[in-house]
Amino acid sequence: MSAALVRLSSGEPLDDAALTDLYAMDEPGVRVNFVTSADGAVELDGFSAGLSGGSDKRVFALLRMLCDGLLVGAGTLRHEGYNALRLDEKRRAWRREHGLPDYPTLVVVSGALDLNPAQAAFADAPVRPIVLTHGRAPADRRAALEPVAEVLTVGADAVDLTDALVRLRERGLRHLLCEGGPHLLGTLTAADLVDEVCLTVSPLLTGPGAGRITAGPPTLPRPLALHHALQSDDTLLLRYTRP
Repeated sequence: MSAALVRLSSGEPLDDAALTDLYAMDEPGVRVNFVTSADGAVELDGFSAGLSGGSDKRVFALLRMLCDGLLVGAGTLRHEGYNALRLDEKRRAWRREHGLPDYPTLVVVSGALDLNPAQAAFADAPVRPIVLTHGRAPADRRAALEPVAEVLTVGADAVDLTDALVRLRERGLRHLLCEGGPHLLGTLTAADLVDEVCLTVSPLLTGPGAGRITAGPPTLPRPLALHHALQSDDTLLLRYTRP
């Protein structure tokens, strides 16, 4: 027998405390956060920001407040023009009250180390970022990044994300938030390292052209369980976790 179908009810608006409780992570893990159009696009006019609205931005900021480390691929860092990972005073105060440092740590995955040390994400970072790379990464690029980031070798010929998570947790980064891009999500999925997916569905039909939120070689399907579904006007915000 199939499961019953029920209507999503808007109910009472959620304040910040209630929303924080809904997104709390009790165990160490990797949380992925993406926004997509109703027809599955990962971007609009080349950037994810075109799909995002006020409710998505609210959860986006909340998830950054909750994490120990923000995991992002080098291509996304460059393309989206990441600035320094900073939080406002209210969110810093919440972190201090819960025994966390003021800011999470930016963690960048880059095999080629094609990164600009002068980008604000590095040069203006309140916490020294970590760059995950492999043993064949160019030595000159490694040397250029070392003044502004810890360059961590995990893997001989490719970045070993399984080993990377072990090394990051040894540094106290238990809760990791991944903001992309699609190739990093595909790699995490293939290694069975994704513990939950937070997905905002934007009420837009963008048409063909854009890719999906995941990319890379085919991999086995991974079942997920719906933790909650929130509605803000015509936007859905879904949280899926490991069953």
